[in-house]
Amino acid sequence: MTVGTSDGVRLHGIVVPADLPRPPTAGERPMTFVLAHGFTNSTSRAPFLRLAGYLRRFGEVRGLDFRGHGRSGGASGVGGDPELLDVDAAVRAAREDGATTVVTVGLSMGGGAALRQAAVGAHRPDAVVSVSAVSRWFVRDTLPMRRVHWLLETTVGRRLGSRVLGVRLAPPWPSNPPAPVELVSRIAPTPLLLVHGDRDTYFPLEHFRTLAQAAGPAAEVWVVPGMGHAENGMTGPLAERIGRWARDAVGRDPLCEHDRVTPAASPGR
Repeated sequence: MTVGTSDGVRLHGIVVPADLPRPPTAGERPMTFVLAHGFTNSTSRAPFLRLAGYLRRFGEVRGLDFRGHGRSGGASGVGGDPELLDVDAAVRAAREDGATTVVTVGLSMGGGAALRQAAVGAHRPDAVVSVSAVSRWFVRDTLPMRRVHWLLETTVGRRLGSRVLGVRLAPPWPSNPPAPVELVSRIAPTPLLLVHGDRDTYFPLEHFRTLAQAAGPAAEVWVVPGMGHAENGMTGPLAERIGRWARDAVGRDPLCEHDRVTPAASPGR
């Protein structure tokens, strides 16, 4: 999959066909997930592919490499406006390819981008799931995030990000875009699910609670006992639960009647 953003960046990704209980008949189209990874991850990483393998039981999965990551062009804005444009482009492309129901699922950096895109993007999804998202910018509350900021804010760190982690970084933001907590209330009435692990070592539960309060009572919120951060903290049962929520949020897709998902092999690229 190749997608062009509104600011001229070429993004690459994968399309994982739906694996449903029955094939669609003429005129039927399963829901489509747009799956957005976290910082330094990509569609080629095993945790991302494993999650796609579970979600395909509920619909087609389109995974994109954010700019500056994987096979995509451009340079990473680390969750700012560039990543909003990336998610927006992926949703637009899904619609252009015939998707009638699109659910965005973002993790960590992708979770914040999915929230911001659902609030102000040009091509809104039908439902949005945000997993392990940050509520505000410049978080240094935890040791992992202090390391991330060293990577972003020092000359040595930025070189390391490119050479070792394979992430191409854009210059620092000229001004701060609105943080997820400032925009999340604008997502309603689009169905919204916020998911956070109680063992997240990057973003403490304070971020989840702040987002939940700002989103208001229309949002569904899950604190997952024992879960860590983003893709690496995801389990099969949780992915299954997210798939069922998405199915029900968009009107119980008749093509996907799974009550329980059996272990799924990671899809090929």
